[in-house]
Amino acid sequence: MTEKEMLKLSVEEFSRLQRFMSLADKNSEVYKAMKERYIDLKVILTTSGVNLTELDRLKE
Repeated sequence: MTEKEMLKLSVEEFSRLQRFMSLADKNSEVYKAMKERYIDLKVILTTSGVNLTELDRLKE
């Protein structure tokens, strides 16, 4: 997998995850588990040089 493909998948997963998080109760275990992945993806995307200003709808 190329770096571009990996970046594309990460952006898509980040977007999809935010959608699911917006539907979940913030106090649920599911939300907490999703938030861990959300943070992981933010780190990956940030270190890859992606500007999350427009992509990060949750801003947590």
